[in-house]
Amino acid sequence: MNLTAIFLIIFSQVCLVAGQIWLKHAMNQTHHETVKRSTFILNFGLGISAMTLWFLLWLGLMRHFDLSYLYPFEGLSPLLMAAGASIFLKEKMTWRLWGGILLISIGLALVSAS
Repeated sequence: MNLTAIFLIIFSQVCLVAGQIWLKHAMNQTHHETVKRSTFILNFGLGISAMTLWFLLWLGLMRHFDLSYLYPFEGLSPLLMAAGASIFLKEKMTWRLWGGILLISIGLALVSAS
């Protein structure tokens, strides 16, 4: 596997996480009495666009690589999601949550190394 393939795999995971964070941000705006329609549409559209890009990248990657090789990279998703939610959505992350994410990532790294 070359550097370009690894970059595309990681970029696809970043697109997935970015899409979910934008969609969550858009949904959080609906809880307020005064919802800015343009801001909601922008965040919702960015979320759908990022997740569409992830989906198309993932399909292209599945065409060239075995799923058993690609799937362990999904282990990056919880780590990136927790970091993104903490940074961009100001969600509180406890040590227990970080520990669980670390265990998931280690387990997936062990599976991918085999």
